[in-house]
Amino acid sequence: MRMTEYTKKLAILPFDHRSSYISGLFGWKEPLNVEQALTVAESKRVIYEGFQKARISKEEAGILVDEQYGVGILREAAQQGAITAIPVEKSGQDEFDFVYGDDFAKHIEAVQPTFAKALVRYNPEGDRALNQRQTQRLKRLSDYLHQSPYLFLFELLVPAEFHQLELVDHNKDAYDSQLRPHLMVQAIEALRQAGVEPDAWKIEGLDQRADCEKIVEVAHRNGRQNVGLIVLGRGASEARVVHWLQTAASVPGFIGFAVGRTSFWNAVVDFEAKRLSREAAAA
Repeated sequence: MRMTEYTKKLAILPFDHRSSYISGLFGWKEPLNVEQALTVAESKRVIYEGFQKARISKEEAGILVDEQYGVGILREAAQQGAITAIPVEKSGQDEFDFVYGDDFAKHIEAVQPTFAKALVRYNPEGDRALNQRQTQRLKRLSDYLHQSPYLFLFELLVPAEFHQLELVDHNKDAYDSQLRPHLMVQAIEALRQAGVEPDAWKIEGLDQRADCEKIVEVAHRNGRQNVGLIVLGRGASEARVVHWLQTAASVPGFIGFAVGRTSFWNAVVDFEAKRLSREAAAA
């Protein structure tokens, strides 16, 4: 069984958003007609053109884009030596399941990405049956990827349960700073105990350095010291994202970030509204 893991610096531009991207940017619902699908694919190419303009080494920079609207971009980026990642999850649903069902491996092998990424909403105090179903699918993915040349990138979101929000007077920022860090540790512990072993974790930002250290400790336990962690942007304000990145940057084990909507959203909105030229939007 391969134990590659990942410790190199990693800066990913994620634009694999599907249902939220299509509804939020265009006001459309899937399934799209051909013209709409081409418009979505073209808008993602503008984001890729922005990635190509970024002054960062190819060894450290990567894109995360969906096969459905970005297969050409994935092939081009791979040819140019960039790191590539594809999502394996169905978009826009609370329970993790494979977007291509039992054919998930065939799709990964057809694209040959550096990473296969699974976005998972997992609250350890949430619905136990739901968590169990998700964990079984993730174990299957983890086992497959460890037998393959492709790396496993696990994107962990820990959405608040109603009873947890009640504890902080329904203040989401208080949940983020007071409750979420401990729940993230528990989630990683539970998933790893079930045999789900990513090569890198993509996690929500943390406000305290001590919380970052606890997350690294649980991700590195039992001989997994070479697993890297990156911070995701969650569509937050630039100031909030910068704070999260600065907090994580000084903690060994954190190797980079994956910030998407915070970087590209306004530019793409303005491009689609014809307020920005293609060149200006990419820049």
